[in-house]
Amino acid sequence: MLYGLLVGLRSVAYRFGLLRSVQFDIPTIVVGNLSVGGTGKTPHTEYLVQLLQPYLQVGTLSRGYGRKTEGFLMVQPDKSAEEVGDEPLQIKRKNPEVAVAVGENRIFAIPQMLMQHPDLQTIILDDAFQHRAIKAGLNILLTEHDRPFFEDFLLPAGRLREWRSAYERADIIIVTKCPISFGEADKQKYIRQIKPLPHQNIYFSLFKYQQPHSFFSPEFSCALQKNMDVLLLSGIAKTDYLQQYLQTQAHTVRTIEYADHHFFEEKELDDLRQTYADMSAQAATEGRKVMILTTEKDATRLERHRRFLHSHQLPMWVLPATVVFHFDESRNFDAHIKSFLLQFR
Repeated sequence: MLYGLLVGLRSVAYRFGLLRSVQFDIPTIVVGNLSVGGTGKTPHTEYLVQLLQPYLQVGTLSRGYGRKTEGFLMVQPDKSAEEVGDEPLQIKRKNPEVAVAVGENRIFAIPQMLMQHPDLQTIILDDAFQHRAIKAGLNILLTEHDRPFFEDFLLPAGRLREWRSAYERADIIIVTKCPISFGEADKQKYIRQIKPLPHQNIYFSLFKYQQPHSFFSPEFSCALQKNMDVLLLSGIAKTDYLQQYLQTQAHTVRTIEYADHHFFEEKELDDLRQTYADMSAQAATEGRKVMILTTEKDATRLERHRRFLHSHQLPMWVLPATVVFHFDESRNFDAHIKSFLLQFR
C-alpha cells in the first residue's frame, strides 16, 4: 500500500502539472511494460529498428540496466556488457549502423545523442514507460500472455511497477509470448479483459525461434533435433516460454538459471562444464548428443568467458528470436507506426 501510494502521488503530480514532462521535436517511440521484466522488450525494439531502418535514421536509447558504468555512453560493437548493458549491446551488434546509446537521465541523453548524430530522425526509448519526465510521441505497452497486467498486483505482492490503470497512457498494447494455437476466441477474451480506450490498438505477438548458431562462429548454425538433449544456460527474467518451445524440439531439456542480467562467474561455468560432462556421458549410452544453449542476451555476458569456454571445448550455441504477429496483423502494426511518423509535427 505504501508503494502504491507513492506511485499514485507521482502519477497525480504529472497529471496536474506539478511535475513537468519534456517533449522533443524529434519523434520518440517508447517500448515498455508495467511489470518488472520478461515481456520481450528487446525483441520488440529490434522489430521496430528493422522496420524503420530502411527509411529513416533510427536510434535507440535505454538505461543500460545492469551495466557497471554511469552516465551517457554511445554503444559500440567492441564494448562489453559490463560497460553498456547486455540488451543495448545485443541491439548494436545486430544493427551496427544504428545509433545505440545508454543513459540514466534520458532528458539529457537525447540531446547528447543528437549532438553526436544530428541526422537522427527518430529515437526508440527502450523500457521507458515509467519515465514520465519525457512525453513520448507514441507509447507501446507490452504485457505477457501468461501474466497480463490486469491479473497482476503491485510490487512486492506482484510484479507491477505501477497501478493497472497506467495502461491508459498507452497508444498501442501488445500481448506478447502468445502460444502458436492462440485463436480468435482467445483474442476477443483478452480484448474484453483489457478494455481498451477508443484511441488504443491491441496486437498479439509471439517469438519465432531461428536455428541456433555457434557462440564462437556465428556463421555456423545447427538445427535442433529430437535426438538431442539441451542444457539451457540463462540469466533472463523468465524462461517458461522458451522451455516450452525447446521441449517440442529436443529429447530432453535441462536448465541452469540465474537472475535477469546476471554476470556469470568462472565457478558457475565450471559447474556448467561438469553438468555438461555428466549429461554427455548419459546421452552417449543412448546414442544422443548434448547441446549447450543460451539466449542472445546471455551471450553478450558470456563474452568475457570466451577463453574458458573455448579451452574446455564447451559446445555453446545461441538461439536467436524474432517477433511475429498473430492474425497476419504485422501489416496493420507496421502501418500504425509509419502513420505516426508521417503525421508527426
